[in-house]
Amino acid sequence: MVTVPTTVQVDEKTLQMLNNIKKEMKARSHDEVIKALISERKKIPCSMFGSNRKLNSFSEQDEAEFHEL
Repeated sequence: MVTVPTTVQVDEKTLQMLNNIKKEMKARSHDEVIKALISERKKIPCSMFGSNRKLNSFSEQDEAEFHEL
C-alpha cells in the first residue's frame, strides 16, 4: 500500500495522549494508533474477509445437509 503523508492538526494535549498510547501499544506510528482506536470504537474485526453481517449462522439442519454432500 502506498501512503501519502498527510498533516492532521491536533492540540498539544491530544498529541501527548497519542504519544502515551503509542508507547503503551508499542506502535510504530501515530497512524497505527489512530487506526487501532477507530477499529476499537467501531468494533471492526482485524480481518473482515468473508464477513457479511446480513448472513445468519448455519442451522443444525444446514450443517447436516453439508455433511451429506
